[in-house]
Amino acid sequence: QVQLVESGGGLVHAGGSLRLSCAASGRTFSTYVMGWFRQAPGKAREFVAAINRSGGTTNYADSVKGRFTISRDNAKNTVYLEMSSLKPEDTAVYYCAADSSYVVRTDRRVYDSWGQGTQVTVSS
Repeated sequence: QVQLVESGGGLVHAGGSLRLSCAASGRTFSTYVMGWFRQAPGKAREFVAAINRSGGTTNYADSVKGRFTISRDNAKNTVYLEMSSLKPEDTAVYYCAADSSYVVRTDRRVYDSWGQGTQVTVSS
């Protein structure tokens, strides 16, 4: 497994932007599909975005398409989530996760490793 640490969360006004980072330990980062999930109070953890090993394939939840961008830098063992045009309904704890498979998947149950999460709060 890989250890993951998220950062970059905070409080932002609606319409604003944030950039989340997730740093991974170990030398095998490039062998993992990476995903971002989020969990709002009282709700289930939901898929946000994922990126394949090389960074050439991405997938997004419909609710964030056109507003969020996932990317990765394998040399830095880091995956990013650029969030723009933020809405109050984007408020949640955001988690990054690693999947040792070859394909980009949206089911949180297939992800092997998880970070501790970072809080994103969007005020109206």
